[in-house]
Amino acid sequence: MKNRDDGLVEKISALKKRRNAVILVHNYQLGEIQDIADFVGDSLELSQNAAKTGADVIVFCGVHFMAETASIICPDKVVLLPDVNAGCPMANMITVERLWAKKEEHPQAVVVCYINSSAEVKAESDICCTSANAVEVVESLDAPEIIFIPDQYLGHYISTRTGKKMILWPGFCPTHVRIEPERIKELKQEYPQAKVVVHPECRPQVIVLADEVASTSGMCRYARRDDVKEMVVGTEMGIIHRLRKENPGKRFIPASEQAICPNMKLITLEKILWSLEEMSPAVKVSERIRLKAIAAVDRMLEVKSKTKDQKPE
Repeated sequence: MKNRDDGLVEKISALKKRRNAVILVHNYQLGEIQDIADFVGDSLELSQNAAKTGADVIVFCGVHFMAETASIICPDKVVLLPDVNAGCPMANMITVERLWAKKEEHPQAVVVCYINSSAEVKAESDICCTSANAVEVVESLDAPEIIFIPDQYLGHYISTRTGKKMILWPGFCPTHVRIEPERIKELKQEYPQAKVVVHPECRPQVIVLADEVASTSGMCRYARRDDVKEMVVGTEMGIIHRLRKENPGKRFIPASEQAICPNMKLITLEKILWSLEEMSPAVKVSERIRLKAIAAVDRMLEVKSKTKDQKPE
């Protein structure tokens, strides 16, 4: 007997074919959303995958800045975000006006913008980075000062790895700051064989306790290692669905049961179906902003292409 979700999935699949659409799903999405994806991954990786397809429509199951990134990289495709209210609190912690003011205070500084930011902020930055390539990007810069926006904790981590003088914007991810160092210590005692892998958006007190610091894609690769049987996962809990699915027989323990992004959980199967039916809400970055933003993204990709070892930080 079919359940309700089976019927929704069938309708989505049929409509996806009719629209010539591709469904991109971030690692933090609900399990049932990940299960219908054409691609599951991190935001930049997903947009790059979409650009290689012949799809006319991208359904981006993530948050607003991710859909914008897809629009920047795939300007000829229609980009749908099934819930227009799916935003990123950290991305909202910086505005173009405040960035302009900071640049005036430090006229010689290079602005490095974390991909988790709006298209307008990317457009006013010199170069972008992801959590996976941030260290390489910053190491590639010959600048007396670097303004790093908007995540102070990722910026702090980079500074410890590079020794660069960095001006850190006081932004943060509300989900990752819920991961407490005291809880990590408890889990290390409870699961002494487990590897502790945390995201660089975590606070420094958490990062120093980790066996590995990795982006979401880096965590997925790390979990596949033969020597990893148990893993404490220091990021948003949605990724555990993928980790368990790809690594049967291994144990994955959330570093915090509170590490849940409510915005990432706004997208449902019903909203995906409705979005494909109505071709809405569409996210479109203006060409003026897009051209400036893609320049910052392209500079990042040039650095990545020159890096021989693509092991994520």
